[in-house]
Amino acid sequence: MLGGSLQSRAIEQQTLPLSSLLRPIPPVLDHKKIDSMVQTLKNETPDFIPTPAPESITPGELPPVDVLHYCSPAGKDFYFAFGGCHRLQAYEKAQVKGVNCKVLKVTKPMLKVYLGGSVDAIVGEELAEE
Repeated sequence: MLGGSLQSRAIEQQTLPLSSLLRPIPPVLDHKKIDSMVQTLKNETPDFIPTPAPESITPGELPPVDVLHYCSPAGKDFYFAFGGCHRLQAYEKAQVKGVNCKVLKVTKPMLKVYLGGSVDAIVGEELAEE
């Protein structure tokens, strides 16, 4: 499956544990859409196809979620998902532990664009020039 955003289209897909993904922004969810995705993950024909409809639906598979990967100077990995909220909720509801992802490496100043001043509290270190 091609999938991914314009920024991640050329990046190879990989599977990450759902439990490793940090979602710092609370999602606003459409539960009908999540249920449709759960049916897709379970190889069932969805009762509901969201609008706009996906380019293609592959039973048992959802398009990859873009994930930002930050590795701290201490070597700790942080994986942030700012989008893909419905897909992540579907994985959780279907009790699927591995998530299809496109992982983009980022620096701490890049993360600060998304997290602002809370980046230090989340990754547990002071912002240093990189």
